[in-house]
Amino acid sequence: MTCIIIEDQPPAQRILQKYIRDFGQLELLATFSDALSALEFLKQATVDVIFLDIHLPKISGIEFLKILPYSPKIILTTAFGDYALQGYELDVSDYLLKPFSYERFVKAVSKVQHQIEEVNASQTKVISNLETTPSNKILFVKTGKEYQKIDTSTIQYINSKGDYTQIVSTSGKYLVSHPLKYWIDKLPAQFFCQIHKSYLINVPHIIKVVGNQVYISDELLPIGRTYRETFVNDYLEGDV
Repeated sequence: MTCIIIEDQPPAQRILQKYIRDFGQLELLATFSDALSALEFLKQATVDVIFLDIHLPKISGIEFLKILPYSPKIILTTAFGDYALQGYELDVSDYLLKPFSYERFVKAVSKVQHQIEEVNASQTKVISNLETTPSNKILFVKTGKEYQKIDTSTIQYINSKGDYTQIVSTSGKYLVSHPLKYWIDKLPAQFFCQIHKSYLINVPHIIKVVGNQVYISDELLPIGRTYRETFVNDYLEGDV
């Protein structure tokens, strides 16, 4: 499992770094002293686990959780026990109260490891209730001064760009003047699923789903916290 540390106290950073090395099944990608620096890193990379302090400069760990672009497993680390309830309301995996022992650390990480294994097992199931490709439907979309013909079965995903959307298909990319909701309403829900506030995907084009990420062609798309349950239940475990 890959992980990062977000902790502003060097002694606490060193303890976590040692525990991670000793555990042996975690790969530490980076350590950050504030949440905003970590957020910039996470725009370009994904991780399985974040060790997150609550009292941080610039923005708190709780505020950081609210603006995370995707949903890694979170292990809170703090000296203040009164944040436990708020942390669990934000779907954290575990809560380490400083100072914590190596044994308590191992228990928290093992719990996360089990959660990730369960999710990966469910997400690698065959999408048995879906046809290989959706029935052909032709759309004409306006791109600039032209109307481009698109077969909906070739659409891989649609990316929101404010009031515009970019249609990514096997035949090319098209920027059109419709918001994402337009496509959510227009395209068949049997095949098209919103997995993030910025992404609508064509499920038959999925190569695989690992953790909180969807692989389509050579693209890696995030699964947002809000959309995860519907996506898993409706498209990965039947009952479409």
